[in-house]
Amino acid sequence: MASEPEVGKNKKLAPLKITCTSTACGDGLHCFKQTHREGKERVSGGKCRDCAADLVDFARVQKRSLKDLEYTFKSLKFELIRHHFWHLEIDLRAMNYARRKGIVGLRVAAERRIRTSVGPAQPWRDGTQTSMNGNPLYYPQHATATCCRKCIEYWHGVEMNRPLTEDEVQYFTVLLNMFVDDRIPNLTDNGEKVPPMRKSDSELAEGGEECRA
Repeated sequence: MASEPEVGKNKKLAPLKITCTSTACGDGLHCFKQTHREGKERVSGGKCRDCAADLVDFARVQKRSLKDLEYTFKSLKFELIRHHFWHLEIDLRAMNYARRKGIVGLRVAAERRIRTSVGPAQPWRDGTQTSMNGNPLYYPQHATATCCRKCIEYWHGVEMNRPLTEDEVQYFTVLLNMFVDDRIPNLTDNGEKVPPMRKSDSELAEGGEECRA
């Protein structure tokens, strides 16, 4: 199994116009989403759609084992959009929201986010319901392929057009929480008072949407 690509590991990444199908194969960053659906069968990830690199054991990832998350996270980082969000600097508005919520509040918000954004059989605006910034939970959703039901299907093996089970909700919530623990350390347990952002500060936050989680 190849090691995690070095691109971006030691430097901040600026926001890019990337999608779930973007690739940078020369840098070891791929897209494992398959190009078509066979009938009505569940679609799983496979080889890179551009260079055919075969780096991820999707059968292993799709067991959704909490004991094997190290492998799951390592595998996610071979895909360009996941790698990008694992290393992207979190915007100021999102950081302030996380500080206000604290560890306890953010865990509650993470579960609610999974239930509302991807939990239903046919989520509202599926495929576009998770913005790129403005909320500390958007980052882990993109990084862990829990941003929409199509990504959940090919990465985690959960078919579309049915509600998530309680076990699946809890598993995906754990993924979000582990990302937050890694990328947003030093949060207080119950949150802290953070002054509202001025308009100029909001502009510096790169236009993130209001947090709805």
